[in-house]
Amino acid sequence: MTKRQLAAKSESWTIAGSFRISRGVKTAAEVVVVEITEDGVTGRGECVPYARYEESIRSVLGQISSVRDFIADGLTRDGLLTVMPSGAARNAVDCALWDLEAKLSGKTIAEIGGIPALGPTITAYTLSLDSPENMAIAAKKHSNRPLFKLKLAGEGDLERVTAVRNAAPRTRLIVDANEAWTADMMREYCPKMADLGVELIEQPLPAGEDSVLSDIERPVPICADESAHDTATLDDVVELYDYINIKLDKTGGLTEALLLAEAAREFGLGVMVGCMLGTSLGMAPAMYLASYARFVDLDGPLLLEKDREHGIQFDGNVMHPPSRKLWG
Repeated sequence: MTKRQLAAKSESWTIAGSFRISRGVKTAAEVVVVEITEDGVTGRGECVPYARYEESIRSVLGQISSVRDFIADGLTRDGLLTVMPSGAARNAVDCALWDLEAKLSGKTIAEIGGIPALGPTITAYTLSLDSPENMAIAAKKHSNRPLFKLKLAGEGDLERVTAVRNAAPRTRLIVDANEAWTADMMREYCPKMADLGVELIEQPLPAGEDSVLSDIERPVPICADESAHDTATLDDVVELYDYINIKLDKTGGLTEALLLAEAAREFGLGVMVGCMLGTSLGMAPAMYLASYARFVDLDGPLLLEKDREHGIQFDGNVMHPPSRKLWG
């Protein structure tokens, strides 16, 4: 076996229009791609550095560079969990190792991981934060889609959800406040969200300020996102939330994500599979968590002006299994 070679680079993918959440606006998806090559075969992984978690392109590239010698010496995916912390950098390296193993062995990801093979998967379609009027226009334009995820911001959220519900009465709804609500908003909004047919409320309160959830009635299930990262943080949320949103950029890759999904199941927590805003290379590994999930939110490529070559095929909200030319 020749020594493995690790390379990493940043890429920018233009968003169609813009993407707004409670913390700001993005016009491009800034990603880091890792390539690990052995015997002329290359495995790839993608991650999205996230400022909310004190990550940047520069810091992530530095973390990846720090494990170059370990990778050259044959570091395994399990070993990677011990030398890198959870987060975006480890995600890209971990997924590149999965991809490389699949290509070298000729096996599928499902065979390697002992997990169900992929089939078509329905993803949510995200409506960016905007005025109620503009969100209603977007909802009407996409009213044939079966599931929306609405980005919210606090004040005015009932009007936003009501406008979308009226514009797309048959579309199922989940909402994401991105930590923008207060406890008083929770008490006011939750019953009304239930009346509007909302099926899940994602991270309503700031992480670290969510202990009050234990005292608030929840006619709609509550999902932890910023409050839940990996198996080490599961104990912090299991008594407060009904679901957790598993994202590979938080867990630090598919290896840890599968462990987290199993642990969530043992604790009786529901699972949502989510993503940062990236290309199909970042979505493909996360699709292998769909068998654990009640909700799948992997629509990142649909929000870009252009996806990468051999990208995932979408028929509306239906994602088809990725080509092995893309990943796995």
